[in-house]
Amino acid sequence: MFAGLPELGISNGEDLKETLTNCTEPLKAIDQFQMENGILLPTLQSALPFLDLHGTPRLEFHQSVFDELREKLMERVATIAEGKDEDRYIKLEELLEKSFPLVKMPSIQPIVMQVLKHLPKVPEKKLKQVMADKELYKVCSVEVKRQIWQDNQALFGDEVSPLLKQYIVEKEAALFSSDLSILHNFFSPSPKTRRQGEVVLKLTQMIGKNVKLYDMVLQFLRTLFLRTRNVHYCTLRAELLMSLHDLDVSEICSVDPCHKFSWCLDACIREKFVDAKRARELQGFLDGVKKGQEQVLGDLSMILCDPFACNTLVLSTVRNLQELLSQDALPRDSPDLLLLLRMLSLGQGAWDMIDSQVFKEPRMAGLVHHQDLEVVTRFLPAVMSIVVDDYTFTVEQKLPTQYIQQTLTFLKWMVGIKMLYSGFSLCVCVCAVDTYNDMAFGDIFLHLLTGHLTLLSDEFGSEEFCTAVFDNFLLTSFSSKENVHRHCLRLLNHLQQKVLASYMETVMKTLEPPKQSSESVKEVYTLLKEKLEASKKSPPEQEEAPSLDLGLHPVTVPSTPTTPL
Repeated sequence: MFAGLPELGISNGEDLKETLTNCTEPLKAIDQFQMENGILLPTLQSALPFLDLHGTPRLEFHQSVFDELREKLMERVATIAEGKDEDRYIKLEELLEKSFPLVKMPSIQPIVMQVLKHLPKVPEKKLKQVMADKELYKVCSVEVKRQIWQDNQALFGDEVSPLLKQYIVEKEAALFSSDLSILHNFFSPSPKTRRQGEVVLKLTQMIGKNVKLYDMVLQFLRTLFLRTRNVHYCTLRAELLMSLHDLDVSEICSVDPCHKFSWCLDACIREKFVDAKRARELQGFLDGVKKGQEQVLGDLSMILCDPFACNTLVLSTVRNLQELLSQDALPRDSPDLLLLLRMLSLGQGAWDMIDSQVFKEPRMAGLVHHQDLEVVTRFLPAVMSIVVDDYTFTVEQKLPTQYIQQTLTFLKWMVGIKMLYSGFSLCVCVCAVDTYNDMAFGDIFLHLLTGHLTLLSDEFGSEEFCTAVFDNFLLTSFSSKENVHRHCLRLLNHLQQKVLASYMETVMKTLEPPKQSSESVKEVYTLLKEKLEASKKSPPEQEEAPSLDLGLHPVTVPSTPTTPL
């Protein structure tokens, strides 16, 4: 406990033991030991007997004095470090040399750690001693750990890895949330709110202003993205940079070539729209990538692969198409639309670019390939034609035409959902199409799709509708994709009172989890089963119909389609 005192010429318990063992007059020896090792203040000696008269033990007195002096010394260390004296760090290093031998002493350790914390460059020998001792490493400040981590990537990786895992778990928990809603979904939190998450704040603190640590984290994220294809690592890459931006860490923001691009894109994500002014800024950043600096495209593509960025770009694309309809214009005539497609293409090609280390924009950027031209000259005009059909369709039905257009046109475009109208019924038929990277069965799309389907809850009373949604789409892959299994169960948990009883009985047998299923699937299935059993005993309550106001802007379109296919 008192190791290190002899090195400083201070007597410890062993010295007192030896003195008492070899002396002939123990009381005198004790008095002498107290005189030599007590507080060297002459006027104090005459005052100590008064404490004895009040029954205050000498230990209690000395401990209170020690605590007070320790606090004063720690404050003084901070004051010296924050001062402007040129030799301030020399003073702290001298104090470190004197106090470090006592670093294992609990009462002195805070002082040593305070000195270490305020030294911008701790002597390497001391850093190695701290790193080698698990207890010291655990209690030292993050400022000291940064100096250890920057030369020990493996150790830093061990510290960061649990946080990255936690981040992915939190994102997946949001996607598989039991709350299904189109108005409050995965994309609802603002960028600023998301950056207040525990993981982002901890990583930001661990990095501080250290560019080397920042680069390490980015490399971890690139590696994990390549290994897993999980786009949430792209989100974290963008959030981390903007979190440092919020704290005005210019040491890092000024050297990250993606900073201004991310800052502009972050504003777009906040507004859920890329306006003309910001579109020009983003295009300027992309066009400004100079020869020899193409590697920056790898990071830009990761930032654009962030689901929140993709969502904003797609929403902006849909809105842009609506505006083109109102102007009776073609997609190829809109520079803003072509830029949105360029950024979407760059984002969706992030994995291939980083994997191949070939840093050049996909062909979409210049629209020079026949297939790329077809996107603008055939595919998008076809989408616009469907939008016009939705606006001009006037058959009476439960759902207003405006809602159909607003909520489902995007789904039809992205995954191939076709609306078939017959009499008063609404049937959703999902085509057997291949989507890029199998996105139709990705968690993000299924999260949004299930949220949209909650607004069609009454339609689940139709076997035709249930067959189209489940048999023709969701159930085609649930056995090989556990995430699809979970989303099916989420949807049924929310709509179990609306689904046709006979169909529910059949689909429950189909969705019964096999033994190898994860606990999360089994838990959701059990919950659904319990709900169904409870509903048999008591009649379901009438639910209030959800609001259909999605905050989208209707546009004026020609009375007849004029866009050529």
